[in-house]
Amino acid sequence: MPIPVDSIIEARWIVPVEPAHSVLHNHALVIEHDKIIDVLPIADARQRYTANARHVLDQHVLIPGLINLHSHASMSLLRGYADDLPLMTWLKGHIWPAEQQHVNYQFAYDGARLACAEMLRGGITCFNDMYFFPDAVADAAIHCQLRAHVGIVVIDVPTAWANDADEYLHKGLVLRDRVLDEPLLGFTLAPHAPYTVSDASFEKIVSLSQQLDLPIHLHLHETKDEINHSLATYGQRPLARLHELGVTGPHLIAVHGVHLNEHEQQLLVNYGCHVAHCPTSNLKLASGIAPIAAMLEKCVNIGLGTDGAASNNSLDLFAEMKLAALLAKGSSDNPAALPAWQALQMVTLNAANALGVADRLGSLIPGKQADVVAVNLSDLSSQPCYDPIAQLVYATGRHQVSHVWVAGRRLLDSGNFTHLDETELRRSARMWHDRIFSTRPPIE
Repeated sequence: MPIPVDSIIEARWIVPVEPAHSVLHNHALVIEHDKIIDVLPIADARQRYTANARHVLDQHVLIPGLINLHSHASMSLLRGYADDLPLMTWLKGHIWPAEQQHVNYQFAYDGARLACAEMLRGGITCFNDMYFFPDAVADAAIHCQLRAHVGIVVIDVPTAWANDADEYLHKGLVLRDRVLDEPLLGFTLAPHAPYTVSDASFEKIVSLSQQLDLPIHLHLHETKDEINHSLATYGQRPLARLHELGVTGPHLIAVHGVHLNEHEQQLLVNYGCHVAHCPTSNLKLASGIAPIAAMLEKCVNIGLGTDGAASNNSLDLFAEMKLAALLAKGSSDNPAALPAWQALQMVTLNAANALGVADRLGSLIPGKQADVVAVNLSDLSSQPCYDPIAQLVYATGRHQVSHVWVAGRRLLDSGNFTHLDETELRRSARMWHDRIFSTRPPIE
């Protein structure tokens, strides 16, 4: 007798990510409740199982749900607000003043919902976030049914969310306790950057990270100005200072890492740290090109992030994969640097490893959560297809994502949301645009 299951997805190709390089032709993914229970040839699946829902995707490749390792989801409402400016001018002259004037719970909630919808349509099923009002980001992720690692943000300046580091930490931990039973939510400790967080605050963060087994997610070595500021203020480079404070270790997710020298790269390896590479944001803000090829040679675990829509300006991991691969090749004079399979691994298994959830996410193997993305490769721009993995990285756009499942729930069906109201999302975005635009200072 065939075994009854919730759903079966049949596809022309499955790229499970584990083992690396592997491509399964004409295979099926079998899902029961929220988990993958089998991956096998289609003919065998039809004999062995009977499903409540069977999806036949004969022009598609199935991949694990993509993981955005660094985002500021709510900043989607500041997309295009102040473009073509240096980082500190952008932050101090435009972004921070706009946030001071407009950011509240509703801003963070509406911006995060907009971001979740954009990410979901582009195959992103999990995002690692850092922003004020993390309670709003958590509520938005729950509403949109996306996985989120919500950052308990810490910065040594008062904002509408909290007045000092102790209050940031207290409110973040209260939120974590409130939603501890939400299966799609995780948490990180998210100190903004070395130049905005004191030694005393970092010491508290390290202690909490160890006690609660939480990753530490922060901007690090993003710009030359950051390095120079640290040398002038502390007499050492930022990573050296953080290392003395005990920040380095398997819990550290260092975002950007543009200006890491050989010694610092090796330190990351020695202490099992992770890097969230954000190539588009780094280029747009002229922060530089991270030494990704060199770090990969040293076996640093690297994931990819979009950063926020205010500095990108899209939340598109397909674009980040391609750009990361091309930059690694061009900057190292090595066309074999960062091959396609490794770029895909960065937005799946590597990111899952950085967040400490690789036992549940990041690949399509039995026992893992059924976070699945179907990409339609029938488009003329994807023809002919000799290697589906290379096609995904070098010739595919997020518009080719057709179906998305999170924990076995189908949230995108033939490019259409099954549970989100696009009209309401557009209305909300327009309302915030009108409010923010009316107070925007001139850009010189």
